[in-house]
Amino acid sequence: MSVSQLNEFDGPLSRVPPGTRVYAIGDCHGCNAQVRALHMAILADCQSTQGRGRKSGPGPGRLVVVYLGDYIDRGPDTRSLLDILIGQALPGFERVFLMGNHENVLLRLIDGGPVPRSWRLDGADATLMSYGLDPDVWPDDGTDLRAAIRARLPASHERFMRALRYSHVEGDYFFTHAGVRPGVALDAQDEEDLLWIREPFLDSTDDHGKVIVHGHTPVEKPEIRANRIGIDTGAVYGGVLTALVLEGRERRFLCVR
Repeated sequence: MSVSQLNEFDGPLSRVPPGTRVYAIGDCHGCNAQVRALHMAILADCQSTQGRGRKSGPGPGRLVVVYLGDYIDRGPDTRSLLDILIGQALPGFERVFLMGNHENVLLRLIDGGPVPRSWRLDGADATLMSYGLDPDVWPDDGTDLRAAIRARLPASHERFMRALRYSHVEGDYFFTHAGVRPGVALDAQDEEDLLWIREPFLDSTDDHGKVIVHGHTPVEKPEIRANRIGIDTGAVYGGVLTALVLEGRERRFLCVR
């Protein structure tokens, strides 16, 4: 396990609620080993900062971990990764699991929707194989594939995905998978944008009302803008898996490879 921590920096005004520390985790995509390592790094971070205080004051009374979605596809260990997330990997934490576009596509498929043209190109083969299915034997219409997935997908995994949320708020931060539509109030955002948007969100300089913490668009290192923080650092492509740590006005990052 290789763990690095980026330098601390302060946001100008943005805060999480007093007494709270938030760890937001970027796109996991079946990267079981990196998720285990990041969980260990988060627990070690809690121990190392407990009782000695940081810029924001004494240690927090409330710990929250927010996962930004895209747990499945591309990486080799979707099935075991979901088992980890469903279990109690971070005891003592409030856990918030957000919907990614990849989970949304799978749910639409098993609910009777068509197989998207890009589904296999977007890494679905890895998910099928993790459940013991050969992706090369299924017709494009998805009919037989749908039945096969339903037969192999554990009920606990389906319940987990159906319970995923589209957004979460902590103080001055709004967490979602992909981003938001500029000019639309946060409480009026379309779910498709929350799951899929890139532009015009990524280049927008609008004040969205809160700082948007998102994944979905891979970047080499955390991307910090006045109105957003992107933390999909491409773990499944050989990059690091990143957690953004928020406490008071403090922001920092834990990264594992």
